Amino acid sequence: MYTAIIFILLGLSALLIIRGVRRRKTAGIISGVALAILSLGFFKTMDIWADYLWFDALDFGGRFWTFFWAEVVSGAGGLLAAGLATALLLRLAAPGAGGRIRTVTTAIGALLGLLWGLAHWGEILRFWHRESAGIAEPVLGHDAGFYLFTLPLLDGLLVLGILVVLATAGGSLAALFGAAGEINRTLSDKRPPQLPANSADRLIRLGAMALAVAAAAIYLRTYHLLYSTWGAVSGPGWTDVHIRIPAFYIGALITLAAAVALAVPALRNRLVGRFGGDQPGLRFLGAASVGMVTVYVLLFGIAPSLVQWLIVEPNEITYEKPYIANNIEFTRHGFHLHEVEEREFPAIDTLSRASISQNPAIIENIRLWDWRALDAVYRQFQEIRLYYEFVDVDIDRYHLSDGYRQVMVAARELEFSNLPEQSRTFVNRRFKYTHGYGLTMTNVSEFTPEGLPNLLIQDIPPRHRDARLAVERPEIYYGELTDDYVVVNSAEEEFDYPSGESNAYTRYAGEGGVSMGGLWRKFLFGYKFNATQLFLSSYPTADSRIMFNRSIHERVRTLAPFLEFDDDPYIVLADGRLYWMVDAYTTSRYFPYSEPFSPEEVFHYRDGMPHRSNTMARHLGGVNYIRNSVKVVVDAYNGKVSFYVFDESDPLVRVWRNIFPDLFNARSEMPESLRSHVRYPVDYLLVQGKVYSKYHMSDPAVFYNQEDLWVRATEKYYDRVQPIEPYYVMWEMPDSDEPSFVLILPFTPKNRQVMIGWIAGMCDGDDYGRFLAYKFPKEKRVLGPQQVETKIDQDSFLSGQLSLWDQRGSKVIRGNVLAIPIDRTLLYVEPIYLQAETAAYPELRLVAVMHNDNLSYAPSFQEALAGLFEGRERPDLVTQAAMDATPMSELAARAQEQFDAWLKAQGDRRFDDAADALSTLAELLEQMARRSGDTPAQQAAPQE
Repeated sequence: MYTAIIFILLGLSALLIIRGVRRRKTAGIISGVALAILSLGFFKTMDIWADYLWFDALDFGGRFWTFFWAEVVSGAGGLLAAGLATALLLRLAAPGAGGRIRTVTTAIGALLGLLWGLAHWGEILRFWHRESAGIAEPVLGHDAGFYLFTLPLLDGLLVLGILVVLATAGGSLAALFGAAGEINRTLSDKRPPQLPANSADRLIRLGAMALAVAAAAIYLRTYHLLYSTWGAVSGPGWTDVHIRIPAFYIGALITLAAAVALAVPALRNRLVGRFGGDQPGLRFLGAASVGMVTVYVLLFGIAPSLVQWLIVEPNEITYEKPYIANNIEFTRHGFHLHEVEEREFPAIDTLSRASISQNPAIIENIRLWDWRALDAVYRQFQEIRLYYEFVDVDIDRYHLSDGYRQVMVAARELEFSNLPEQSRTFVNRRFKYTHGYGLTMTNVSEFTPEGLPNLLIQDIPPRHRDARLAVERPEIYYGELTDDYVVVNSAEEEFDYPSGESNAYTRYAGEGGVSMGGLWRKFLFGYKFNATQLFLSSYPTADSRIMFNRSIHERVRTLAPFLEFDDDPYIVLADGRLYWMVDAYTTSRYFPYSEPFSPEEVFHYRDGMPHRSNTMARHLGGVNYIRNSVKVVVDAYNGKVSFYVFDESDPLVRVWRNIFPDLFNARSEMPESLRSHVRYPVDYLLVQGKVYSKYHMSDPAVFYNQEDLWVRATEKYYDRVQPIEPYYVMWEMPDSDEPSFVLILPFTPKNRQVMIGWIAGMCDGDDYGRFLAYKFPKEKRVLGPQQVETKIDQDSFLSGQLSLWDQRGSKVIRGNVLAIPIDRTLLYVEPIYLQAETAAYPELRLVAVMHNDNLSYAPSFQEALAGLFEGRERPDLVTQAAMDATPMSELAARAQEQFDAWLKAQGDRRFDDAADALSTLAELLEQMARRSGDTPAQQAAPQE
């Protein structure tokens, strides 16, 4: 309907214009143009008004108008500035240009200026509200704030200048070649167009304009040398500072002088007069062009390259040492590593029972559930109905009646596309199926005897094991899957949740969305969503509210497009309500001397394994400044969005806060029930860890030689070797008796598997945001996660059992290897799951723990941990039923494998492993004998 209305109005406009042209009536033409403009303007205004109503409903009307007027003023300013500049320059370059050419050229310049203004309003606002960054670069002496806020605008103004000169050049050349009829005539005569007598003067004036812009571009290049890659590191090196920067200054002065010489008539005529011939002006222009190109090649190409090749590179560390130090300092500052707390972790060889008993919060909160395995279990048992879906499983912590607990939680969202096709009607989509319901939560380390999670919150309506986890408002109207608009409080009841064989229904009791009261609002939102059915529907009432931009990703990006948002929002239960928490970053590519972040990393494995590349935090690639300055909270029921500033020292967030004072709240204004769930983001630690793995080397000589380069530790995860992702643990800092929620990432030296250190981001209370780096003594061998995997694979009994499980009817799944710091040592834990081919979910069947070279494994963590102290006894990992179902041929093959393993272990003098293999062989032989009807004793007895 709306499309038809627009086409009808535009059709009427076209008819009026055509009729006016045919009858040569200006009034008809003006009427048609006016109708077209008014029609398009009316519908564009409807778009703007609908957006304003959405912002106003969130109490961000001021934010909307700031954006709106910034774009209007910036666009209008660009239009006027570019239009006037184009008209003035065209008058100077082509004083005899016709009125039509002047009008068209000026209009093109003004249009380009309008587009420029609409694209660069952000740079203008940031420049207007600029602040100091508190650190000055040592080469040109500017505060880093100049590069964050001023240089981007100067680059934009340079682009505007280029656009104006190009528009002017186009108009001047059009005037130079004359009217189209003259050009056609000369072409039909097969003669080139005849240039006017003053054509050389016009080209020289254009050259002066181009040189003026070129001089500005060359001068700005001196600032961009702060991001140079000529030297050993990012940022200006010796050649940049001593050769290229002076060369750019000289080049800018020469270019500006040439522009002035060409622009001033007396100087221009004197220079042109030195050239004889038929057309001295053109001869001069050609000579000047060749001369300028020669100067540029010498100044900007040949001279720096020769100096770099002949002088710097043969003595690179000597020349580049102070500039490497600059790069280290500014890169660490750019990625917030200048406040890193570096310490040594002794990694002692002893793990005592006292350490275990004195750290119950750590032991009880070791994560045994892998998120993939738990996600499969949640989907199987807790999605309840096919239209519900869990997007992700997140890790958080809660203060429960039995202590501070690390938990894994997932929100149960509504996925409308999962409904049968015949149920995907307009009424169901827009009025009935409007929201998800509740969440599922489990402790990270608790299991049922069947190997399933012992749930803290489950089912619909939500049932909880702890009174502190009561869910009073479980409805999820805003989430990760809520991509469509819905209408609540309509004449149609909303589906709330399934209840036995029937369903429970509800009416929305919040203030989310925008009021739809009145026919005009129905018409407005029907147009916005191109939904004639919505306008014609009788379901919306005076009390109805329309909810749109419900996806939390879209919601926060619409409100703050100048921030980078984390890809992993997580659900939080606070005061009985559900909230989404989203981490936001301020980023820049303009921080001086800082090396840009590369999301690509390559791993080289030993023992003949090939190298493999990996990509992380792709959306942050290329930035050389980042802060996790803002936390965003979205109410899952009413959609209210709150932005909280967590890093007041960040100059970027201070500037945005100056621009939008009503958008941001102080950290202290976040309710404590929410503040206790703030996390150090995984992507942020990944970025910082990637940079720190290289920039922990503070000595320029060591850095230059890359003597101590770190890489992320690797693990065998779900049958493939991959780098370890950061993981959350409960940990007690050496100077504290209270457990803390911490994000950890371990590292190994390049091309080696021993651990060399680990970094941590603190999450709790006043410690939030602290970045810790623990380094192990270099003379000490500390097992890495991959070596723990190798130890498991080399254990003949354990690897044999895993192979047996993996051979028939089931699949072994290796979970994350977690290195858990306890006191002054490390405990490694790996859960192992078993998933039957006929099952859609895995079950925990084994936990392997390791300290130093001592490996223990058992069906439960407590049994495995006890095995480290009490001596390892082989647990009964394979049930009798499973053995009885195994074919005799397979048992014989397994027996041969164990016999071979016994021989090899004996030859390698690994007597413990040999004993394990022999014991397993004895069990297999006993089973084979039992299956054949004889016991080993009967087989050994003499026959009568």
